Amino acid sequence: MEELIKEIKKNIIEVLNLEDLTPEDIENDAPLFGEGLGLDSIDALELIVMMEKEYGIKLKNPAEGKEIFKSINVMAQYISDHRTK
Repeated sequence: MEELIKEIKKNIIEVLNLEDLTPEDIENDAPLFGEGLGLDSIDALELIVMMEKEYGIKLKNPAEGKEIFKSINVMAQYISDHRTK
């Protein structure tokens, strides 16, 4: 799971152009939206596209993203359980 977490962090930094961050800067349990990483709704769409492209996960209901994107740990668990790539 640790490798997947590192990979997700790298993908988030790349997809969202967070060039001033390193994977080590992103806490595994910190919220991705609001107080934590400070992402917004446009970023959420980018994360949905990234999950489909990188892991073959297609979210049928965008509201699911709200739960999945709570933190890196939650996201990694979801990807681990549902990935097709």
